[in-house]
Amino acid sequence: MGAGMIPFAVQRFFYYAFKKGTARMFGCIFCQVAAGEKPAARVYEDDLCVAFDDIHPRAPVHVLVVPRRHVASLNQGAEDEALLGRLLRAAAEVAKKKGIDGSGYRVVVNTNGEGGQTVFHLHLHVMGGRFMKWPPG
Repeated sequence: MGAGMIPFAVQRFFYYAFKKGTARMFGCIFCQVAAGEKPAARVYEDDLCVAFDDIHPRAPVHVLVVPRRHVASLNQGAEDEALLGRLLRAAAEVAKKKGIDGSGYRVVVNTNGEGGQTVFHLHLHVMGGRFMKWPPG
């Protein structure tokens, strides 16, 4: 089984575990990074979000932008327009800091298992540093 190929049943288990809050006993890695409990190469942070380099980059520049508070996916965060706006603003700031704002970059939000989400804490992927092909998936 290749990297990123998580069986659907496992994805659903984690999705429902986080949705119900029971997976918090396992610890959310992005919550731990946001709280400073786990190390990460931070690129940007403010009172609502943190951005750090992805440990498995898919492009020369690949940064994750996450809210400080736990939000399982875009579905749960959709009502918080201020948070979503801040995440997008942070993505633009990350692109500027990484020097890809002029050449171009992609911002991706994977939602739930079939959408490619593997960590059930809302996060934006900011990717660039090379020509991004379309369609992506």
